[in-house]
Amino acid sequence: MTATLEEPVERNPRRTRSTSASTQKWSRLIHTYASMIALLLMLFFGFTGITANHPEWTFGDQPTTTSRSGTLDFAVTSDGATDYLKVSEFLRDTYNISADVSDYGTTGTQGSISYRAPGYAADATFDTDTGAYRITIEQQGLVGVMNDLHKGRDASSSWKWAIDISGAFLVLIALTGLILQFTLKRRRRSALIIAGAGALIALLLIWWTV
Repeated sequence: MTATLEEPVERNPRRTRSTSASTQKWSRLIHTYASMIALLLMLFFGFTGITANHPEWTFGDQPTTTSRSGTLDFAVTSDGATDYLKVSEFLRDTYNISADVSDYGTTGTQGSISYRAPGYAADATFDTDTGAYRITIEQQGLVGVMNDLHKGRDASSSWKWAIDISGAFLVLIALTGLILQFTLKRRRRSALIIAGAGALIALLLIWWTV
């Protein structure tokens, strides 16, 4: 009985080149259209990233603080419980507050309701016995609003979704860009060197900061 040697399987260079070309094609296509969608978002988050790091840059649009006081013309408590909804509706109607309630509570006879939105803060205190109240409203300029939107601070759930989608687009652009560079033989070595240098600099900055 004679043993037979299996012939070595030869790789098809055409198939390898075809796979590489297909990878480059789809990476380039996704990278291009994802970049077109994300460009404005990148511009926004890039600009506000700088202004958020320098909150003193208001460009002349200074924040304003307004304080008002008065007396509620209705009973603040009902069956021994503070009627926050009624107080809140009065404050909203009187001072055009559209922000969401961020906190409320009562200590003794002192009640409080706070409202928050990007670039906006309103804090009201009131006496549950006398109905006397005081409200302080702080409104940031346009830059302050954009800075809060950049951070997602006091933003709605829809805007937080926008931040997540923007982050996903940036990840997609980065990955497809890296794939494009690494699939090109002429640029692969330089791309690896630059990527390694960038990662090293980022790690050094993190280490230096921490």
